[in-house]
Amino acid sequence: MTLLGLESNGTGPLLVWLHGFTQTKHAAPEFRSILTERFEVLTVDLPGHGENAHIRANLPRAANLLADILPNEPFIIAGYSMGARIALHLALQHPHRINGVATIGATRGIEDAQARTERRSRDADLADHVRRVGSEVFLAEWLSQPMFANLPPEAPEARSRNAEGLALALEELGTGTQEWLGARLAEIVVPYIALAGTLDTKFATEAHALAEATREGTCWLIENALHPAHMERPDVTATLIRF
Repeated sequence: MTLLGLESNGTGPLLVWLHGFTQTKHAAPEFRSILTERFEVLTVDLPGHGENAHIRANLPRAANLLADILPNEPFIIAGYSMGARIALHLALQHPHRINGVATIGATRGIEDAQARTERRSRDADLADHVRRVGSEVFLAEWLSQPMFANLPPEAPEARSRNAEGLALALEELGTGTQEWLGARLAEIVVPYIALAGTLDTKFATEAHALAEATREGTCWLIENALHPAHMERPDVTATLIRF
């Protein structure tokens, strides 16, 4: 089982960008374009999405699948939301491959075991819902959430439309599947940039906590932005990713 479709754009230090849930490697084009002015940006569809919709993998396995296809030379790992969860696992599982970490809308996970189990159960129910209603109905429902209220227009290829793949991602890569990382974040000894929108209050709090828990952490909040801060304010967000 190998991830397909690794793409490279731009020149400079290597930066691997990991998209969020329901997205593909084609999402956030303006943000990625700004990054390519300073980095060689590598992108790939994550398990359950795009070209790799058929791949079922939990967070540790997804990190290993990425490690298998990425260059041997050290790189910066960066990601948004679900992609940020995978980025953190990659940094923890393959520290010798990483020379910097940046996350947008990331979380340490859910500390309480019962709450974590309840979240997994809700995500499993949501996965069943995706299978019943199909991807188009589900995407309309998903993007109607307040956290996505200020999203700019998107090209069709920016969203993954394989219902079974999205269901697999909910079951394997959702927040409830993530172990509590609070105690492990000190293992990240490279520079770490935690980003979130100021209007995304839960994740803004998490960004502060993530930065404080790592050895060389910095937190930046993007003014007047919600969860997909890099899509709402791509210029500001991309500029803050500097190593």
